[in-house]
Amino acid sequence: QVQLVESGGGLVQAGDSLRLSCAASGRTLRWSSMGWFRQAPGMDRDFVATIGWNGDNMDYAESVKDRFTISRDNAKNTAYLQMNSLKAEDTAVYYCAATGLYRSGGRSPAYYNYWGQGTQVTVSS
Repeated sequence: QVQLVESGGGLVQAGDSLRLSCAASGRTLRWSSMGWFRQAPGMDRDFVATIGWNGDNMDYAESVKDRFTISRDNAKNTAYLQMNSLKAEDTAVYYCAATGLYRSGGRSPAYYNYWGQGTQVTVSS
């Protein structure tokens, strides 16, 4: 079983940066695609970014493209989301997710088998 733990959230001002981390335990994530999603109060869980198990096949939501960067360090069993030029509308709980072995990620939560508990990001304007 895979456990995912997000960290790095917090309260920042518009224009600031944050880096979220997603640390995995239970098994290696080397052969899983990873994704980041976010959920604001009363809203659906929305896709943010995904990265393939071999570090390619990156995809981003239009709203974060050119501001956010997804990456992974398989040696540390950790995925990251670098968030720059944060806006008030980026405020949400951010979740990381992992697919099963050798599976491709995508924009739908249905692609992912494992989820973290979420970390709150609040951007004040």
